[in-house]
Amino acid sequence: MGRVTLAIVVAFALLSAAIIAAPAAPAGQAEQRKAPASTHADKFDHYEGTKTCLTCHRTEAQTFFHSQHYQWRGATPKLANAGGQRLGKINTINDFCTGPSVNWIGIVKNARGDIVSKGCSRCHAGAGVRPSERMTEQQLENIDCLLCHASGYQRDIVAVADGSFSWKPILWKNQEGLDSVAKRISRPTRTMCLRCHSASGGGPNFKRGDIEYVLADPPRDHDVHMAAEGGANLQCVDCHGGTDHRVIGRGTDLPATDSPGKTLSCEGTCHDASPHKQPVLNQHTSRVYCTTCHVPAFAREEPTDMVRDWSKPAYNADADKFTATITLQKDVIPVYAWFNGTSVATLPKQSARVDASGRVVMMAPVGSRIDRSARIYPFKLHRGRMPLMTGRRWIIPMLVEEFFADGNVDAAVKNASREFYDVPDPKYAWTDTVRYMGIFHGVPPARNAVSCLGCHSPDGRLDWKALGYAGDPLSRRRASATSLNAR
Repeated sequence: MGRVTLAIVVAFALLSAAIIAAPAAPAGQAEQRKAPASTHADKFDHYEGTKTCLTCHRTEAQTFFHSQHYQWRGATPKLANAGGQRLGKINTINDFCTGPSVNWIGIVKNARGDIVSKGCSRCHAGAGVRPSERMTEQQLENIDCLLCHASGYQRDIVAVADGSFSWKPILWKNQEGLDSVAKRISRPTRTMCLRCHSASGGGPNFKRGDIEYVLADPPRDHDVHMAAEGGANLQCVDCHGGTDHRVIGRGTDLPATDSPGKTLSCEGTCHDASPHKQPVLNQHTSRVYCTTCHVPAFAREEPTDMVRDWSKPAYNADADKFTATITLQKDVIPVYAWFNGTSVATLPKQSARVDASGRVVMMAPVGSRIDRSARIYPFKLHRGRMPLMTGRRWIIPMLVEEFFADGNVDAAVKNASREFYDVPDPKYAWTDTVRYMGIFHGVPPARNAVSCLGCHSPDGRLDWKALGYAGDPLSRRRASATSLNAR
């Protein structure tokens, strides 16, 4: 694969992936995971919101204020067409729920009076106030520390006061229960991270595909890194934890980088560049990323959203709610593409980028066979159908909160265009979109990795021509060797 020297022997195709032992936690992290959580039982009497935390943790709140988890935007050194803008969820458009900035917080009811939506900020680490890049006391008190640091904490209530909406924990009227939960403080656990990262996109595992709820306590056969029994029992922060509340690592389809200058990859974090027993497999690592072979499929427990068509409202009679037409799939084989760590996107107020098939590229990896810094990565290829403004060719978000209640697509598009672009009555057409999303989680034991024949066979999973080859490079080398031997 790539420009890797391949052994020209028939036995190559019969090699199985070498068993890689589940990695040990990076130095010091195993001890941190074993350390008991702080009960905070003697720190305060009653939890009165974030101001209780600020009494001792003001510096920590100030660092968190500047993080992507709060700002939902950040520096974009890995987005080729960002032009130095600070970008993120808060000011870009996606092909799932289209954009949180026009769907922030509120109470949307159906005809029966049932609440059908409350807003995208449900997964924001704040209490309902939109993040500002100017730090104020109101902004610091808006940070919801318990969302990431308190075991058993849950919030699902939108309260209204003086015309403003805010998020409240489900125990907000039970002071004794809230005090108990607020004192169960620890570093973020897998369960805490999954509250948002698995639930995003409208349902369990809908968005990312490889971040399933089972990762809270997975069996080893699902993930050797996070399995407590027989695995490394890694928490999310063991790999992604940085300093000053800045995470390390960036999804292929995310605009911003929270820790510029720091990269996250399998090698260098836990493994080295030659992790296999068979040298021929180690020859692949410079041009093939680890999860290309070691995550043969995603959405293995919960189906994931593979197609979301906003042009076709779907009505759920039981919930009395409209949604887009969503196609869910399970046990999905990734698609494969070159990636050098940089992405390209269709951004607001930029003419839509299209691929060779005419589909709008919401986000895609940059790289090619001749790019020596690129490797072959696995991706979830999400397809959508979104409104595209005529003339300017701007992708338009939708005010999906209203749409959930009444199914009026045209109003959802035009109202969002008014709020997001200050264009109140746009002409638009529906267009097909694609988004490439890197697959990095859910690594099963190495015996379940993609076999050599899984790629190097007539029915192999790699599209060699799409990757820049005339055909399977191993087959071509074999043919060349056969021709030489016949002379």
